Amino acid sequence: MSDLTCVVTSQTSVSSERGLVKSSIFSPLTLPCGRTVDNRLVKVAMYEHLSDFSGGPPNTYHFALYSEWARHGWAMIITGNVQVDKHHLTLGRDMAIPSALTDETLAPFQRLAQVIHGDTIVKDGSCSHNSRHSPGKVRPLAIMQISHAGRQSPIVLGGRSPFVPPKAPSSIRVGSVVQRSGEVEITSSLRSTEEKSAKDVRRTNDLFLRVLFQVPREMTIDDIRDVQRGFLKAALAASEAGFDGIQLHCAHGYLLAQFMNPKTNLRQDQYSIHPSVNSLRMLRETVEAIRTMTRRDFVVGVKINSGDYVQAGEHPSDARIQAESSRVLDHVRTMAHWGMVDFIEISGGDYESPGKHVLSHKYSMCFIVLRLDFMSSKPTSLRQAFFSRFSRAVIEHINREPTPSNASLVPVILLTGGLRSPAHLQTALDAGHADLLGIGRGSIICPDLPVVLQERLTENRLGYQFKEDTRPFAREPSDDLKPPFRLPKAGLIGASFEMAWYTVRMRGIAESHIQHDARNGKPQSHSYPHGMGTTEAMLRMWIWVNHVEGWWILAFVLMTISVVVTLPTQLITSRQ
Repeated sequence: MSDLTCVVTSQTSVSSERGLVKSSIFSPLTLPCGRTVDNRLVKVAMYEHLSDFSGGPPNTYHFALYSEWARHGWAMIITGNVQVDKHHLTLGRDMAIPSALTDETLAPFQRLAQVIHGDTIVKDGSCSHNSRHSPGKVRPLAIMQISHAGRQSPIVLGGRSPFVPPKAPSSIRVGSVVQRSGEVEITSSLRSTEEKSAKDVRRTNDLFLRVLFQVPREMTIDDIRDVQRGFLKAALAASEAGFDGIQLHCAHGYLLAQFMNPKTNLRQDQYSIHPSVNSLRMLRETVEAIRTMTRRDFVVGVKINSGDYVQAGEHPSDARIQAESSRVLDHVRTMAHWGMVDFIEISGGDYESPGKHVLSHKYSMCFIVLRLDFMSSKPTSLRQAFFSRFSRAVIEHINREPTPSNASLVPVILLTGGLRSPAHLQTALDAGHADLLGIGRGSIICPDLPVVLQERLTENRLGYQFKEDTRPFAREPSDDLKPPFRLPKAGLIGASFEMAWYTVRMRGIAESHIQHDARNGKPQSHSYPHGMGTTEAMLRMWIWVNHVEGWWILAFVLMTISVVVTLPTQLITSRQ
């Protein structure tokens, strides 16, 4: 989330572009590897939940969904996380890299890359070559996000037998606690960020997590090498299939993030947390292997999350926040100076209030995808306060640091989160927070967002200012996303219901192409689930008419929720 500096092909300065709305958002940008994005709008990774249960390759639903994004002028399209290990899935329907790479197993991934590039279209449920490429039409960069869930791979849904634990840097279960110098630190990155009724939320979440997740098995050196080979294999599969690059998912508590976090990594070997070089060893060795084995113009990105450094449910002191801020700054600075990464994604919250906390900088060193929520003048959570401090420190430290030996190899910046109107987009650029603008959920409720922007520019040429246009790109679900009132107030449960709504929306877009085809450049109106509440969304997420296994998956989910709701309070309290 930054402005427009960094290796722009036209070599235009930030200050000269700020007043030119059209050239800022719709101007090209060259990445360190040499690839060029045609504008600054990026559809970032969102979990689709569309594969066969137990993981698998992309299918007709993926092709139909991504064909919708491909037709509307996104500069870069990043897939939802593709798992490098089928035995470490997240919610069962993840895309996953096949065990053997053959022409047959790579074909679905090749088809997905073709769809994203616009070379293949989906019409009435079948794929066909697109022979009508318009001159000047944006050709998106296709980026595959690759991931390993580690300890956050749940029981059954994770793709393992019930009594086979997941692998992790250390044997610390999601939701457990770790004692450090007499201080209890919550180790789950999935907890609610609400301070109000924090103890009740924590109790409910703890039990919910205990039911869903096992105590992981600490990885051996051989396990680590095996996972690194898995990431390399996934990158090679992406390259062979025609993707322009990959993004390593090193955020949200997944395996690579677990190696970087002292709450999840208690190792005493070369992959320990201290010294700092050890905490990044797993990631660096993985990036080095990918860079060595792929072509020079292959895009390599890394996603990290500021929230992984200060966990929800904690009440850290100023000294603790400063220490964690220094640690993540050190990580970002180190990655930027490897000279091997094209972009670093840092997620943290929502970018809600344009015009406040506007910062200026010459932040042309890193292509960091920021998901910000520090724009409010009064941060509403501890994570907001932490990220507010962190973002300022990043700007200061990166500006002060000497550039790598080859300045053309430094990463550039992408902002993600809460960009719901032209005003949000322009404010992010004017504030100097990004070179690229990432849209997640907004790309689901408004797949044609780049077209909407262009139309507003065309319709309001005279005197039109993006930063004065606060109209949302599309209707948002808002109150439809409230969880059922009978369920306990818990961040993980609430987030699950909210995610279900967007999952059903994505499936609706895909089905619009498969069953009816999109008309006039938009999915049919029935693909938007107007008035659908969270209970209906959860049911529709897990149950497909043509997917019988959804019934027993739903039974497992409902059983888990019922355990959380009905267990005696004494049992919950006894764990504190």
